[in-house]
Amino acid sequence: MKLARSTLPAAFAFVFLALSGVAAPVVPAAPGGDVLSRDRVLRDPDIPAAGNPKGDITVVEFFDYQCPYCKVVHPEFKKAVEQDGKIRVIYKNWPVFGDISIYAARLALAAKYQDKYAEAHEALMTAPAKLDKDRVKDALAQAGIDVPRAEEDLKKNAKAIDAALARTNEQAEAFGFQGTPSFIFNTFRFAGVLDAEGFKAAFKDARAAAKGGKAK
Repeated sequence: MKLARSTLPAAFAFVFLALSGVAAPVVPAAPGGDVLSRDRVLRDPDIPAAGNPKGDITVVEFFDYQCPYCKVVHPEFKKAVEQDGKIRVIYKNWPVFGDISIYAARLALAAKYQDKYAEAHEALMTAPAKLDKDRVKDALAQAGIDVPRAEEDLKKNAKAIDAALARTNEQAEAFGFQGTPSFIFNTFRFAGVLDAEGFKAAFKDARAAAKGGKAK
């Protein structure tokens, strides 16, 4: 579902998502546990946290570096997260726009071995031109990432990186997302475009719901 900005006030509605699996679609269990478990969705060990790692709620974004809607949403989401100061963010690569998206996703995840996943994400999300392999590498290099090392880390850790991407894909499909960007706000799901004020409203609703549970 892609929402036009003009329709946001009327269309801004959340669907409750039980991450325990009770109300969520059933999917095959992944090695090490159910791919839809709370920990796998909100705390995937192979995807670093951004924002405030000790934030009181977690927001997961499913995105693609070539998605034009993701690029529009990115500065709005970033602004809302920074102004709030208490949001733990998980950026989940869901490369649905083809081979270059997959290449960019894998190399960005490899940058985490330099502790620079956040820098890689920002560089690729704000890249002005359509991506190809050279542009991906140039954008990462300009962001201070050692690209040859990232390529080597990708080779060494391809199994873990590809498994993380596979989990993300399983989760997105199980949640019924039709495209990017899509979000999990603690225990709510939302697919579409929001501005900064829309994100702030989502944070508020997620916090209100969390008061009766243990989600963070």
